[in-house]
Amino acid sequence: MTKPMVYVTRQVANEAIAMLEAVADVEVWAEDRPIPRDVLLQKAEEASALLTMLTERIDEELLMRAKRLRIVANMAVGYDNIDVAAAKRHGVIVTNTPDVLTEATADLAFALLMAAGRRLVEANRFLLAGGWTSWNPHLMVGQNIYGATLGIVGMGRIGQAVARRAAGFGMRILYHNRSRRPDAERTTGAQYAPFDELLRESDYVVLLTPLTEETRNLMGEREFSLMKPTAVFVNVSRGGTVDEAALYRALVDKQIWAAGLDVFQQEPVPLDNPLLSLPNVVALPHIGSATYQTRLEMARLAAANIAAVLSGEEPVTPV
Repeated sequence: MTKPMVYVTRQVANEAIAMLEAVADVEVWAEDRPIPRDVLLQKAEEASALLTMLTERIDEELLMRAKRLRIVANMAVGYDNIDVAAAKRHGVIVTNTPDVLTEATADLAFALLMAAGRRLVEANRFLLAGGWTSWNPHLMVGQNIYGATLGIVGMGRIGQAVARRAAGFGMRILYHNRSRRPDAERTTGAQYAPFDELLRESDYVVLLTPLTEETRNLMGEREFSLMKPTAVFVNVSRGGTVDEAALYRALVDKQIWAAGLDVFQQEPVPLDNPLLSLPNVVALPHIGSATYQTRLEMARLAAANIAAVLSGEEPVTPV
């Protein structure tokens, strides 16, 4: 009997490929760039399963052509690159990779908070440019972290993991979520706050919401105007949750003090994006889950979802 075909849109861990080869023929896009749309469409026509990244758009056009497709396994927690409703109409299962990247992403969020608050990247550039010629009591002064107030917008798994880290820094922790999370309050000591109150009171605001129609441009001119002039804004959710023009104005006009950004509206972010020109912005290339261990587990989980479905079993982490 002919084996089903799995198409993998980027090179992933050999362990994950071996899991797939046990149940299917496997093809991999081997180039170090996103797969071109025309190639993806062609391969989707042949595939019973796709292992995709956030860079691939899985929409009605693709699903109409992918008559054999049974599952799309997204190697990410988010799945805003996939039209889930269309996939359901076409009988295609969608899975993601929750849990396995929680701690790595929380580490990165807290690292961005610290780097922006204490001006670490700016200080490094200053030193390398030869600017450090003597000690000065005003040299590269930043904002306190220990004992400060942290506002977490989106209290899911990653939000709670960030809160646990903040507790170790003696921070007062506020959070805002679509619904209250008594479980998170008990385990992290966080306090629920209305959105505007959180923005007004927080010294650090960390955005951790998924990208939906409700959260698109959630942070805009009004929201930044509510924040303290000493506040630091951190985004490790999706670029589309922030009005970047409003963020730029808030930073330039000193409505807020600094920003740490791992995500942007357009990725890879163009080098002429005005935010990249500001010394009080720490910008990273969407590396929230980028540890060796985490990326391996993400690939394994995506492969496990595909192997289960192609073997007639239920997926491990369906959307």
